[in-house]
Amino acid sequence: MFDPFNDFERSGYLRNLYGEKDPEIIRELEHTMFRAGLDDALAYLESRGTLCYQDFLEVHKILFQEFYPWAGQDRQITAPNCSVSKAGTVFCHPQDARRAVDEGLRIGQDKDSMFKRPGDVMGFFAYGHPFLDGNGRTMLIIHSELCHRAGFSINWHLTNKMDYLKALSAEIESPLKGHLDSYLEPFKGQSQDRVSWGETIHDLQGLDGQSIKNTVDGEYSDKLVAEKYQSFDFNRGL
Repeated sequence: MFDPFNDFERSGYLRNLYGEKDPEIIRELEHTMFRAGLDDALAYLESRGTLCYQDFLEVHKILFQEFYPWAGQDRQITAPNCSVSKAGTVFCHPQDARRAVDEGLRIGQDKDSMFKRPGDVMGFFAYGHPFLDGNGRTMLIIHSELCHRAGFSINWHLTNKMDYLKALSAEIESPLKGHLDSYLEPFKGQSQDRVSWGETIHDLQGLDGQSIKNTVDGEYSDKLVAEKYQSFDFNRGL
């Protein structure tokens, strides 16, 4: 069980407001909250001009504030000394989450760059991994908004979840090499109005929490944990 707070038995999974511990119930409640907040999140993004890191935090808060008391707070606040990974892919140090997301936003808000490099953008968002949970759903919504502003869409419903995750992992481990751009290229489509792609997001498979969970590798004060992270980050080549 992913337990960065070390209080699962007392407070439930990630201190959720219901104190719930059962994985199936957690999955259902989390997804229910996501669906309930989706329209408000889309409306919020539509109202914004240039998107910034604070908008990333606000979207997460809108989506999950009815389930997690820390919704909208990034890992630098919630777990500043924890190294987090998923299926062997290490995410950035909490203090670097903003820098990674900001780089994705920088690329993504240039329309030409967004059209050519949607995988680079998603890769930076994913490596940043700002939150203890809900990253995938948050970054998909913001990525879809950036695609919309750039005049195209990604037909996510045609993608294969495992193939996508494989390409995303490769992108995180070796960024700016085109791993995810190449995977997403066949799924580019014409721009859709927000109502249409909002409905598509509602129905996407893989957004129901049934995925590989995060793992706490330990604290950066542990020499082995720190060395593992430093090695992964160095091999990224950025």
